[in-house]
Order: sequence, then structure tokens, then C-alpha cells
Amino acid sequence: MFAVINGLLNRRLFLVCILFLPLFCNAQKINGPIVLDGPQFIIPATEFYIAGLVDERTDRSAVAWLLPASVNPTSPTYAVDLKDGFVASIKQFIGKSLPLDKSLRPVIIRIKTLRVDEVLQKDGHVDGKLSVNFSFNLKKESGEAHLVDYRGGLNYARGQNQQMDIATIVSNGLWASLIYFNTWINKQADGNIKLAKGVKLIFDDYTEQPEGDTIYYSAKRPLTWTDFQQKPPNSKYEAEVFPSFGYNERVEIIKSVVNVHLSLKAYLPKSASWVKSGARTDYNLNHEQRHFDIVKLIAEHFKQALLKEKFTVDNYDGPINVQFLDSFSEMNQLQEQYDGDTAHGTNPAAQSEWNKRIDKELGR
Repeated sequence: MFAVINGLLNRRLFLVCILFLPLFCNAQKINGPIVLDGPQFIIPATEFYIAGLVDERTDRSAVAWLLPASVNPTSPTYAVDLKDGFVASIKQFIGKSLPLDKSLRPVIIRIKTLRVDEVLQKDGHVDGKLSVNFSFNLKKESGEAHLVDYRGGLNYARGQNQQMDIATIVSNGLWASLIYFNTWINKQADGNIKLAKGVKLIFDDYTEQPEGDTIYYSAKRPLTWTDFQQKPPNSKYEAEVFPSFGYNERVEIIKSVVNVHLSLKAYLPKSASWVKSGARTDYNLNHEQRHFDIVKLIAEHFKQALLKEKFTVDNYDGPINVQFLDSFSEMNQLQEQYDGDTAHGTNPAAQSEWNKRIDKELGR
């Protein structure tokens, strides 16, 4: 007589189970608790360690429901469970299979299914099936982040007078799940944001060539009167500009670090800028240029404030958005203070003080 092992596997890596699984007929009878076999070798896990197990099986009565070696159509199945308890036994198996390096990522295994069932067929042989369904989650301070599921198992067939080595079957099911996850996390570690270990901000100044209606701030590109392209409205002021700031964000994961690229925009639309006829003096142009300079300063304040923040992988956009709103409010207040102090540029002494103040901060 012989046993036939067929891998019915949902993942390619389940084939590992077949590679390690020997033919195990005529093994000792399983009437007592199952003692899991030791692993073939320690899995070289360099990205994670198992920090906990959670039993989420809907039926926790037993791991295996088997038929007797001498089976007949009326034979009932009998239950066989793991020695030392379900969770404790699996912890022991994993402890022998994986290194425990707590400097790595802590992973929780949530066990949905781990079960062997045998069924008598009409031709007299017995079909057995191992079902495995594990969920691998990353343990975090805020809870758990789901990483990946492992679903699979294997089928076997035996004769009426044979009995399978259930310990080896279950052990190889556990073994295959750990190998699958280790391979998955090795491939995902560098580029999966869920597995990232830190956040890095990278800044640059947004530019656009050729220049269109929008001027993006550059010390080499001061305002000229030709930039004031809107028709002057009925206003008591001589000229007016409407500068503002914002940013573009791009995220990439490199070697387990979230690189957040922020391209800062201090900008001014030509089509919203205007000057009255006869007001095109160097003094008036300087006043309007200082409005643009203030926006550049605010963009730098925004950058420096972010560089002092401590970001987490789970929440980096939140603090960035909050700081942007704070900086935008600061910009509006500073512009109002500037116009208030200089009387919209009609107070030359105050204008001179603001020129010095702005130049000094820009020089930093």
C-alpha cells in the first residue's frame, strides 16, 4: 500500500510544503495529542520576528478530525489536538523555526484556520485535507497593520489500513506558511509603506520653464513693471500684487524609508497684478517686491518648522497640513503688518526699516 500526497496550494510557495513533506504511511497510530515535528532548519528571517499569536478559529475543539486506521462506512471521526495546547504548541514550533531578534519588525500571526479532516470515499480509500489560513499583521503602537494572508494546505490519500503522520502534516503546513511570509517580507521590505521604518523630508523650490502667467520666486528673478498685466481697478492704491505660497508633494519608499519630497511654491500671478499709470517708480516697485519677498520668507518658515517635527510612518501628512495652515495664517498676518506699518508704502522711513528686516532674514 502507498500514500499519495497532492499539493492543492493557492500560492506558489506552498510548493515548499511538498518539497519538505515525506511520504508518511504506516506511522504510529495517532490516538493521543499531536507533538509537532521540529523544523528542518532555522529560517533566516532578517526583517521580522513573531511577537505574538492569536487564535481566531471558529472551531477550537481540535486540530485534526481523523478516521481510524481500520475504517468502515460507519466509523466516526475522532478528535486529536496539539499537546500542551494550541497556541503554546505553535509558539514552541515557531520558536525553533525562526530567530527571535526584537530589533526587527514585530509581527502578529492571527490564525483563522489550521485543521486536518479525513473523509472515507466510496472506493474504500481515505482522503485527508489540511487547511491553513493565517493573517500576518505588523504590530504597531497604534494597533496592528494587516500585511498579507496565507491560505492553502494540502491533500493526501491513504488506504483503509494505513494511518498518516499527522504531526508531520501539520508541521509542514506551519513551515510552509513561515517560509511564504519570510519570502514575501524580504521582497516587500524596501518598498512597502506599511513596512517603512522612518520618514525623511526632502525640499526643493518649484520652478517652471518656460515662464507663463505665474512667477515662481527666485532671487535672480525680481519683479518688473511688465509683470503687472491686469487693468487697474478703481482703487486708492497705486499698485497691487497678490502673492501666495503652496507646495507639491511626492512620496517614494526607498530602503524602508518614506521619502517625502516637498516642492515649495512662492508664486505671483501676473494677470492679477496691476499698476496705475504714472505710478511706475522704483520706490513703488520695491514695495510690491517686498510683498513677494515676505511670501518667500513664510515658505522658509514652513520648511524650518517641518524640519523640527518628528514624523511617523502612520501620520506624516497630518502635521504637514497643520503646519501649512499655520504658515498660511502667518503669511496673511505679516502682509497686513507690513502694509500697516508702511501705510501701504507711503511711509518711507517705515519702508526702509522693513527693507532691512526682510533683507536680513533673506540673507540667512
